Amino acid sequence: MVKTPELVRIAAVGDIHLGRAAYGPPVQALFAQVAERADVLALCGDLTDRGDPEEGRQLGKALATIGVPVVAVLGNHDYESAKVPELVRILTDAGVQMLDGGDAFEVQGVGFAGVKGFAGGFGRRALGPWGEESIKLFVREAVDEALKLETSLSKLRTERRVALLHYSPICGTVEGEPREIYPYLGSSRLEEPLIRYPVDAVFHGHAHHGTLEGKTVGGVTVYNVSLSLLQRSFPDGPPFRVVELHTSQERREDGQVERRMEGQADRRAEARAGRRGNES
Repeated sequence: MVKTPELVRIAAVGDIHLGRAAYGPPVQALFAQVAERADVLALCGDLTDRGDPEEGRQLGKALATIGVPVVAVLGNHDYESAKVPELVRILTDAGVQMLDGGDAFEVQGVGFAGVKGFAGGFGRRALGPWGEESIKLFVREAVDEALKLETSLSKLRTERRVALLHYSPICGTVEGEPREIYPYLGSSRLEEPLIRYPVDAVFHGHAHHGTLEGKTVGGVTVYNVSLSLLQRSFPDGPPFRVVELHTSQERREDGQVERRMEGQADRRAEARAGRRGNES
């Protein structure tokens, strides 16, 4: 038998934009309450404002002392200075588990998989790979990010699973933003792996003026945890969203994967039925 806690609390936030003048609380204050309210901290991209290594070092110092595991994906701002490998190294050295479609990460019986994601739009109006080579490359980026997410999810063997993204996988959580920029806030292609490998929760950022929650076609809750959105929505609360997942107190290693796959098949069938209903 492997014993796991009955309840795992996940604190999630994105779009910290450390380095931007007059944006958000001081980084130390941002994480001051994490340890008392959560068992793991999930960061959903745009951790820095320009992807500058010095911004990463400031963030790393704050994260190294909060007292709970930290798991993160990068956002588009973290790519601005073209120093992603150095930024990732700095945060990894500070103890942050960086996700980018590779090996997944487990905390107290909850598995985390994640990628940055990409843009392209949602549903029937999503951009297709047709025409100029530049358009095809743009769409290919979204497809590649979805494939990386699927690979990471496929490696999880935990009873509870969480997906971290920066870009949104659904239209529902970007509502509130100007409609003209919806295609730049996420992609339905990111939702497809969440149907094939169902998860218990999805967190993303990027849509600062979006909606707090939405649902995938399979009924999984997607949380928009952009810092500015959380501050406006919960002015008296902590600057992060806390979601609780119940886990099995005891589980057997043998047969666990088979039981999970049976559940996946049921949920995939439900998701397909829901998608057909949405398209009719």
